[in-house]
Amino acid sequence: TDPDRRFGIYLHWPFCAARCPYCDFNVRVDSSVDQEAWRDGYLRALDRAALRVGGRVCSSIYFGGGTPSLMEPSLIEAIIEHIATHWQLPSAAEITLEANPSSSSRSRFAAFRHAGINRISIGVQSLRDADLAMLGRRHDAARARAAVQAAQAEFGNVSIDLIYGRQHQDIASWRHELRQAISLEPGHLSLYQLTIEANTPFGARLRANRLDGLPDDTRAVAFDTVTEALCQEAGFERYEVSNFAGSDGIGHHNMLYWQSLDYLGIGPGSHGRLTLEGTRIATNAIAQPAQWLDAVMAGSGAEVQERTLARREQATEYAMMSLRLTAGMEIERYARLNGAPVNPDRLAMLASEGLVRHQGETLRATPKGRLVLNALIAAILD
Repeated sequence: TDPDRRFGIYLHWPFCAARCPYCDFNVRVDSSVDQEAWRDGYLRALDRAALRVGGRVCSSIYFGGGTPSLMEPSLIEAIIEHIATHWQLPSAAEITLEANPSSSSRSRFAAFRHAGINRISIGVQSLRDADLAMLGRRHDAARARAAVQAAQAEFGNVSIDLIYGRQHQDIASWRHELRQAISLEPGHLSLYQLTIEANTPFGARLRANRLDGLPDDTRAVAFDTVTEALCQEAGFERYEVSNFAGSDGIGHHNMLYWQSLDYLGIGPGSHGRLTLEGTRIATNAIAQPAQWLDAVMAGSGAEVQERTLARREQATEYAMMSLRLTAGMEIERYARLNGAPVNPDRLAMLASEGLVRHQGETLRATPKGRLVLNALIAAILD
């Protein structure tokens, strides 16, 4: 597909059964959601977006959250069918649904498959019961394994998420846990070091010195090294800082973000990046769910704010995202956006320190550079 015509759609479902203490996503805990009202809101938002983003190929749809596995399959089906009325939706388009083990079953996965989903991403987070409780998860390890197997019975494309670098976790137990996850034979692994975000319960505990046992920098590096080695041994290639896949398991939707391509954000708090008549636009939707829905149904377009991204800002964003990828950054594309190339002396210095590899038209962070990625990107952008 012509990359200029290709784009993805991210659809945010903001509701969860409970809030995890490490989560800083735009979520609300609500046990009684009017799914009919939300159906009307999503379809109305898609109608308005289609007026501006017409004649293009939707290469991926991603239902994120929140907990999208709490959505009714009929709602998901209505959204996918509506997208197909506005844009070309190839049969090979990747259509992902995030699922929690606590809201997963074989019959529910079968209904999601019937609705048009073809990829499931399961938030396992840990395979140790005590750590799941510490992370505020509503499932245990047995439930997580059962959810993965139920998904695999219905889908050929299943990804699992795990969090490591947890409180009091040691390398040996993580090695054992990751081997257990790999033995479930997913097609894709998203493996995240625990990050403490300021505006979360974990952030408050850290400020109060009540979050002990977190890894220091040396142990964080050891976790990363073990993670990559075990994945590689099992045939999972690291293609992005936190993502590993088998030969055909790469998550295509997230690649749109990392390659700075176009995606439409639909739903409360969703972000988007769109190129319209040569202008790159950042969109940002109202975060509060009820306010977003009211604004959509009022029909004014007030549910989304947008601004034009200057080329320098596009260059910065492209560098920050593409250097997360093992494939790296196209130097010429960066220079074109930036209006100037990367400083060659700076590049030479970073290469001499073993932090980057400059091959042809591509700049890649080395494994050593990836461990200090934020500082590396700052040095390149200076």
